[in-house]
Amino acid sequence: MEGFYLVFLINLLYVISTNSASSDFEHTAADRSSLLSFKSLVTDDPYKALSSWNDSLRYCKWRGVSCSRRHPERVAALELDSLLLAGPISPSLANLTFLQRISLSGNRFAGLVPKELGRLHRLQYLNLSVNSLYGTIPPSLGNCSNLQVISLRSNKLTGEIPSTLSLLSSLQVLTLRSNMLQGLIPSNLSQCLQLRVIDLRNNFIEGEIPSKLGSLRNLTQLVLGYNNLTGIIPTTLGNLGKLLILDLPFNSLTGSIPSSVGNLSSLLYFAVYNNNLSGLIPPSLGSLPLQTLDVSYNSLTGTIPSSLSNLSSLNGLSVARNNFYGLIPSYFGALLLLIHLDCSENNLSGEIPSSLGQLSSLVYLDLALNNLSGKIPSSLYNLSSMVSLAINSNQLEGTLPLDIGNVFPNLQVLLMYDNLLEGRVPASLSNASELGDVELGFNSFTGTIPSSFGILQSLYWLDISNNQLEANKPSDWNFIASLSNCTNLQVLDIGHNLLQGMIPTSIVNLSTGLDILALDNNQISGSVPTEIGKFINLTFLDMSANLLRGTIPAEIGQIRNLQLLDLSNNMISGEIPPTLGNLTEMNRLYLYINELEGTIPPTLGDMAILELLNLSNNKLSGSIPKEVMSLSSLSSFLDLSHNLLNDSLPLEVGSLINIREVDLSNNKLSGEIPSTIGECQTLESLYMEGNFFQGPIPSTFSNLRGLQELDLASNLLSGQIPEFLDEFPDLQYLNLSYNNFEGQVPITGVFKNVSAVSLSGNRKLCGGIPELHLPNCTSNASANKHHSHELKAILIPIGGVILFLTIFFCLVGSRKWIIHSRMKPLSMFSFKDPFVRVSYDGLFRATNGFSSTNLIGTGSFGSVYKGDMKHENATIVAVKVLNLQQHGASKSFTSECEALRSIRHRNLVKVLTSCSSLDHQGNDFKALVYAYMPNGNLEEWLHPNACKNRPFRSLSLIQRLNIAIDIASALEYLHHHGSTPIVHCDLKPSNVLLDDDMTAHVGDFGLAKFLVQYQDESSQQSISTTGIKGSIGYIPPEYGMGGQASILGDVYSYGILLLELFTGISPIDNKFKEGLSLHMYAQMAFPEQVMDIVDNRMFSVEDNINIKEDDDRIIYQEESVRDCLVSVIKYGLICSSAPPKDRLEMTEVAKELNEAKGKFLRTKNPNEARSRPRTLN
Repeated sequence: MEGFYLVFLINLLYVISTNSASSDFEHTAADRSSLLSFKSLVTDDPYKALSSWNDSLRYCKWRGVSCSRRHPERVAALELDSLLLAGPISPSLANLTFLQRISLSGNRFAGLVPKELGRLHRLQYLNLSVNSLYGTIPPSLGNCSNLQVISLRSNKLTGEIPSTLSLLSSLQVLTLRSNMLQGLIPSNLSQCLQLRVIDLRNNFIEGEIPSKLGSLRNLTQLVLGYNNLTGIIPTTLGNLGKLLILDLPFNSLTGSIPSSVGNLSSLLYFAVYNNNLSGLIPPSLGSLPLQTLDVSYNSLTGTIPSSLSNLSSLNGLSVARNNFYGLIPSYFGALLLLIHLDCSENNLSGEIPSSLGQLSSLVYLDLALNNLSGKIPSSLYNLSSMVSLAINSNQLEGTLPLDIGNVFPNLQVLLMYDNLLEGRVPASLSNASELGDVELGFNSFTGTIPSSFGILQSLYWLDISNNQLEANKPSDWNFIASLSNCTNLQVLDIGHNLLQGMIPTSIVNLSTGLDILALDNNQISGSVPTEIGKFINLTFLDMSANLLRGTIPAEIGQIRNLQLLDLSNNMISGEIPPTLGNLTEMNRLYLYINELEGTIPPTLGDMAILELLNLSNNKLSGSIPKEVMSLSSLSSFLDLSHNLLNDSLPLEVGSLINIREVDLSNNKLSGEIPSTIGECQTLESLYMEGNFFQGPIPSTFSNLRGLQELDLASNLLSGQIPEFLDEFPDLQYLNLSYNNFEGQVPITGVFKNVSAVSLSGNRKLCGGIPELHLPNCTSNASANKHHSHELKAILIPIGGVILFLTIFFCLVGSRKWIIHSRMKPLSMFSFKDPFVRVSYDGLFRATNGFSSTNLIGTGSFGSVYKGDMKHENATIVAVKVLNLQQHGASKSFTSECEALRSIRHRNLVKVLTSCSSLDHQGNDFKALVYAYMPNGNLEEWLHPNACKNRPFRSLSLIQRLNIAIDIASALEYLHHHGSTPIVHCDLKPSNVLLDDDMTAHVGDFGLAKFLVQYQDESSQQSISTTGIKGSIGYIPPEYGMGGQASILGDVYSYGILLLELFTGISPIDNKFKEGLSLHMYAQMAFPEQVMDIVDNRMFSVEDNINIKEDDDRIIYQEESVRDCLVSVIKYGLICSSAPPKDRLEMTEVAKELNEAKGKFLRTKNPNEARSRPRTLN
């Protein structure tokens, strides 16, 4: 019997073991099959990482595969990070039922996150970050009850955060940053009591921060920056006693910083920059162990609290761009661990505290854009660790120590421009061997330029413009030869000084990497070197306003990247070389006020993206080439005035469909005005006076409903004045004088304003308003001829007497007016009252008789001269002399004053005063005096072909951020902070001017000024777009469909400008064809491929960029550049959305960009300076 039982037990054990082996075999086959299914969907494996996945090895030994210890045949982990694997993620991974870890970060996986992963109940770790996954986050992940870590950051995920994640009671880390998630933060995340890290930054999440998050007592990192969050900072966050990092920047948070933040006894990092926070800094912050405190770019007020003196562990402090006032606290000198201190862009006053000299670890100091005065304390020169020093745009005075280069041996960036500094530029700067950016412009430095600059091997930016530096003998130019050793030099700006003599031949030995070369507004003689063609990377060349002679070298045509060329206001002769047509990247070409002759080369028509062409005031002859008139890219203006051009106007003028201003005045053009001109429907100003045009005004002029100024004076035109002219809503200047017009003059529209219309010299006109003093028109009713003859017999003698007396008294009055106007004292000029006029003589003297040496450029209504008022606080100004022969110039004068009368903002172009008088010949004279902008416009800094007045120099990332924020601030002011909202209607890079410290100023109110005038007292924000123009590529789509002009139209233009600013690509680039646009181009790359589309030139300054990402904790420095750019592009895309309702208002945009900048500055390396380089003159 016992034997029977023994046999039975043996058989039973055999059956059990056989079944177990069969089951293990089935599971083994299933896991292997699932892995091979995963491999089969991998479309690219550049490192052959999966080459071991074959029969030669047991699958548990395949690369990236780990099996369980308790169940050695079951797959427990799949880890294939940073291998650039591509393809979709196979849902078959859900069959690996023992899987605890999935880590596939840093690859190129695309497609959806498989919802089947929700079946993996043993899964503890899921990391799919840094891929190209799209779609929504599967709600099924809430079924993975053991999940502790979810990292899906840096993908293209959309939709909302699933509320089912609240079911994950073991969840400790939730990282979803850098996606496109929307919706609210689920308040039920508060149920995940084990959460230590919540990282949702850089998405589109909106709504308020849930107050329930204050119950997550284990939370150490709360990172919600770079979203669309609104509302206040919940006071309940003060309950998070373990919190180390609280990061809320670049949102739209309002209210004050809650004092409960002072309860966060473990807090090391607190950042709320770029929000709409107001009020004071809570004194309670002084009790925290903070290492970084950044409250910059808000609207905080008051003084900087004394309690911050207790932050002895602080190494980074930024209070920049708020409304803080008072003194810079002297206790800052006691924060001995400070590495980064930024108090820029406030209303701080007084002197720089000498106690700052005790901060021996300080690497970055920015006190720029305040009201600081006095001398730079000598103790500051004790900071031998200093890498970046920015004290620009204050009122600091005194001289620089001769040994400054010795005391700052590690200095890389020195920004001292726009102060009251004087004395010599210290030659010892060359001892700071790492110095790369030197900006000392807009001071009163004297003497010669040190030749020791040539020792600086790292020098890439040298701007010493707008000083009183001299070169009187050949040896004073030795610095040019020495700079040939600076092989990294990209920008050289020595414009607006007192340099004299011949251009040294050594200039052709400068670095071929030179982007911007500005020699303008000096007294340099000689000729443009033929070797200039070697600078093949030059995008900006400005040699204007000098004493240059000779010819334009044909070799300039070799500089294929040139975007702006300005040789204006010299004495250059000869013909325009046809080789200029090779410059297909050219955006702006200025050759006006020279002695050029011959014909206009037809090859200029090859400049397919040319926006501005000014050849005025030369001796050019022949006909206007039809190729030039076919340049549909011309959008700013075309000025061929004051030449000897003849023949008829080409029919191709109708191709100028984007042009705003055309000036053909004072030539010898003849024939009838072509009807095709009616196709130029964006035209605002048309000046054709002083020619031999004949025939009637074409009926197609009725299409030019956006005209603001029209001047057809002094031609041979005839017929009646078209009735449609009185229907033009924006027409404010009309000059039809000295032609052969006849018939009745209208009495409505522009014709009812006698100061806006000139009809003199047309003897057959009648009617009109009484102030025009025209004869009454003959009645249509029959009249007695005899009575008519009698009436004529009476009226003719009387009329003759009246005419004689009128002429007599006009002559006498004119003579008195001339004398009176010319004798008005210069003391009438006042910067305090911008509407007190200055006399003609005052401006005549200030501009050296409007000499070509002082000519800066020509614009739509005239010429702009550099002037030195030499009175009180006035220094260098820009004098815009209106060419009253051009249509609309007089209107521009009145309207510009009116539009700018009530607006004052640091980022808007400032009109200082005006002049309405007679010149020395008794002609009408009108001029506007502006604050001088030496660095040109933004377009010249983005596109080499637009850089004509100075050598092209690329903007760094931080410079672009500064400019973007400046423009946003200006628009925010126009839209929301005036008595009536002002819509600019033509925002684009060429209308953004840059001052000496690279602060951006929005200008050209050619459209906005009229919108202001026509808005009613109800402060409505929309106005009819009839006649409103803009520039192609920047015009919002609703305008093209007859929509209303509104502040959201400006937001669209800003969005396009923002994308252009950071991609370096114009919206009218040739690549945008067949429906592709700049917006679509950026959208397709967002967010994962953003680094592939941004302008790499911006990194020439940001050399130490590190965009490597860390999965385990937040390391802000590593992703700062990428995150910053993703955020900027995101808001560029939002602003340029086609539906207006999807756009943000500028208040929101300004805040978001401020946050992006603040975050970037906090995380970048200390040796990467935050500077706002000025645009070169």
